[in-house]
Amino acid sequence: MSGEARTPGSPQRGGGTGPDRPGGDRRDAQGRERGAARARGAGQRSESAPSQRAKVTDPARNVAFDVLQEVASSDAYANLVLPPLLRARGIRGRDAAFATELAYGTLRLRGRYDAIVSRCVDRPLDQVDPNVLDLLRLGAHQLLGMRVAQHAAVSETVGLARARAGAGSAQFVNAVLRKISRSTLEEWLEVISADAPDDVTRLAITQSHPVWIARAMREALVGTGRSADDLAELLEADNTAPRVTLVARPGLVSRERLAGEVTHDVRGDATTDPGRWAPTALVLSGSDPAAIPAVRHGAAGVQDEGSQLVTLAFAAVPTLPAAPSTPTAGDRSDRAGNPDERWLDLCAGPGGKAALLASLAGEQGARIVANEVAPHRARLVEQALAAVPADAVERVQVGDGRRVGVEEPGAYDRVLVDAPCTGLGALRRRPESRWRRTPGDIATLTTLQRELLGSALDAVRPGGVVGYVTCSPHLAETQLVVKDVLAGRDDVEVLDAAAAVRQVAGDDIPLADRTDVQLWPHVHGTDAMHLTLLRRRA
Repeated sequence: MSGEARTPGSPQRGGGTGPDRPGGDRRDAQGRERGAARARGAGQRSESAPSQRAKVTDPARNVAFDVLQEVASSDAYANLVLPPLLRARGIRGRDAAFATELAYGTLRLRGRYDAIVSRCVDRPLDQVDPNVLDLLRLGAHQLLGMRVAQHAAVSETVGLARARAGAGSAQFVNAVLRKISRSTLEEWLEVISADAPDDVTRLAITQSHPVWIARAMREALVGTGRSADDLAELLEADNTAPRVTLVARPGLVSRERLAGEVTHDVRGDATTDPGRWAPTALVLSGSDPAAIPAVRHGAAGVQDEGSQLVTLAFAAVPTLPAAPSTPTAGDRSDRAGNPDERWLDLCAGPGGKAALLASLAGEQGARIVANEVAPHRARLVEQALAAVPADAVERVQVGDGRRVGVEEPGAYDRVLVDAPCTGLGALRRRPESRWRRTPGDIATLTTLQRELLGSALDAVRPGGVVGYVTCSPHLAETQLVVKDVLAGRDDVEVLDAAAAVRQVAGDDIPLADRTDVQLWPHVHGTDAMHLTLLRRRA
């Protein structure tokens, strides 16, 4: 079924038996070849019927396979699918860690493994049953990407294939995985990259990224002041599982108290380390965040340190008093009192940045409006804000962010635009995203991003601050969006976002000599967050 293997570093295996070949004395009286054990008289049939044997499969591998199925069938995200499956099936500790690495690692390295599998089958991959292809990817990751004994990787995956796809598919999986196992990862990487026309394509294949994404990343590195030579390290960082980072929301829990809760209230070998850059960040190892009381109650949450850092920097930039003027209908830009009292999170779902902003607002006597276009995401924002003092939250509203600038002109002192984007900066966290996005998504998203940023600039009062944030380093979603919007306005100035980030993180943080900020996984250990800060001229 599988055709001839084209494996590197292995001689062709000859067939036939005879006195001078291993197994030459294994034929019985009828001329049928016996296995080595039965030839020695040591063979013994299992007491279980084949149908019963097929159903004994490893729970952790079963969960990983189910995650791949759900991701493929319903466009779900693995980080939302896996935790409830683990809880529902009572999988904990090392088994849960194994299932997590197997599922996430297979999704991250799918492109690499597909390139390898394609050299071990006799048909195009789009003609292989999708379920069977997922099983082959799982097996390949165990063989080439995890510390799993070769025999266990093959036999357990074949057992899973027998239970989930049938005996015929199990034989196919067995044949293909045995071909894969004949060579090391290094040998396979040489084979699959041998015909690459250029270095970017070679890195895309070996580091399991679509070529268009690898090219966009290279352009973003160069366009933000880094070297194109960083690309290999960046793509490798995308394939490294990130550690869980907690946010200690100011005024609700200190980072020290949060660390104490982990140490004293969570069973097991949980440890914490302070974040590198954000004073609110705490890196967690060896624990389920949901087991931490402060997380359960909303005083803390799970949030990438880069996301925390850009939020803190946005909140740290001072606003300026509005210049005296005659107010127009609906324009509250000259209202009396605190010139930094009303904040807006324009695209608030699912609520991580909104909760951090609201906790900061509560400490400073300000209040926040959280706007989200999708009702189900607005409910997530409400949940994220549950622990924030009521007087720090004006409301959570469902609405189109593109309309806020028209409906509430000059109504806010600060507006954060955490714009919907390709998410290319969080590929290590959402590994399936790289296989879902296409170059065509860029045009649709950048149109939306320009409209949202324009609305935010209309919604902020003169003297107020707008933060434009994306979890993507793609130049079209970052620098070009800002350039396009500012080209049509003469009432906006660009602020020094790098100085604002250094004010939060310290002078040691490596940043390019630019006013905007681009964070990188391989440099900062964060998602690739972008931050531009703007102010309406007073």
